[in-house]
Amino acid sequence: MKNKIQREFILVALSSILLTTVLVTAVFSGFFRNEILDELRTCARVIQSAGIFDGQEEVYTDVGADELRITLIDTDGTVIYDNDVAVGDLDNHGNRPEVELASEQGEGLAVRRSNTLDRDAFYYAVQQEDGTVLRVAKEASSVWDIFRSALPISLALALLILILCILLSARATKSLMAPITQLAEHLDEEETMPVYKEMIPFVNTIRKQHDDIMRNAKMRQDFTANVSHELKTPLTSISGYAELIEHNMVSQTDIPRFAGEIHRSATRLLTTINDIIKLSELDVMETTTLVLDRLPLYQMAENCVDMLQVNAEKHQVTLKLEGEPAYIMGNREMVDEVLYNLCDNAIRYNNINGSVVVRVKPEGEKVRLCVEDTGIGIPEKHQSRVFERFYRVDKSRSKATGGTGLGLAIVKHIVAQHEAEMKLESEPGKGTRITILFENADKDDTMN
Repeated sequence: MKNKIQREFILVALSSILLTTVLVTAVFSGFFRNEILDELRTCARVIQSAGIFDGQEEVYTDVGADELRITLIDTDGTVIYDNDVAVGDLDNHGNRPEVELASEQGEGLAVRRSNTLDRDAFYYAVQQEDGTVLRVAKEASSVWDIFRSALPISLALALLILILCILLSARATKSLMAPITQLAEHLDEEETMPVYKEMIPFVNTIRKQHDDIMRNAKMRQDFTANVSHELKTPLTSISGYAELIEHNMVSQTDIPRFAGEIHRSATRLLTTINDIIKLSELDVMETTTLVLDRLPLYQMAENCVDMLQVNAEKHQVTLKLEGEPAYIMGNREMVDEVLYNLCDNAIRYNNINGSVVVRVKPEGEKVRLCVEDTGIGIPEKHQSRVFERFYRVDKSRSKATGGTGLGLAIVKHIVAQHEAEMKLESEPGKGTRITILFENADKDDTMN
């Protein structure tokens, strides 16, 4: 970036030098040309007003000037008098531009390049009362000759300016980049603020992205540690019980109990792996467009309640459904997953003789899904974290009930992908209510 800024500075300097040179040359060229022509016009008017060429031809030989060439041309283009060249050596001047203009308009101007002398010749011609044309000419170096003579000085000056620009651009670049470099080295320090107010939004964005990266890295580390722990615990149990059975270190009466422990640990292991796979799939699907269908949410909730009735009876919990038919736009497999996880959690973390109520009700443009239980509840300090992966409020209770700590994380992902709204209300010892507002598939009908 520093090199780019320096290149831009140098390019601007070179462009400025070149443009200034061209403009100055053009202005000076026009000024130089006008000054010489004005001088010739004045000389011609003076000679004409003096009446020198109003007399006889023999008088003309007395007219002369050191720097001016004076020529008198007859009406037919014949040169009557020239103070610089013998009249006999001159051809007809009637077709000269300045003479033609003078014959037609009263005066004429022209500039011609002399290749022999490598100089410019300036001509001014004026028509006299008798029809003859008085022409005054002067040779002078062209503006380009002057420019070429000044070229060495101009190049030296341009080189000096270029060196100065390089030094100034290096200093300016260092000064401009210093705050950015400082911020890059101290990005984690909140008190370090940019000296340029224009950089504040940019720095805030960079800091937010940096914080997100660090937070995601921390989450990945925690997730890896939690996965290792969650997989290691049932595997250790399976390995231990299997080893005891393999070496005949248990009685025949204990084998069924050990086999049951192995089965429970394997089931827990399989459930954890399945939940991890589901979360991985949801992470991948976040970058793709979700295909939504019109789903009968009440019917799906009814199927879920029927499926979990045996599990609810096993935990001595009453499970029931309330509400009315409603349709939402969603993915069937994902919505089934939401219903199952919410109901399973409500049963798993409930009290004996507790209850779980699932409610489905359309409310204008939304459809409300509510799962309410009379379970152990969630303390307020834990409510903001229960949707994190592997987060458990009561680890001992989760271990006893077989929870993986991934159910609510899966629910959070699915709700976000459906652009739905979710709210958690809970009080320790009284229960928990989780409410989700889905898009109503029949909202146009309800509005009519």
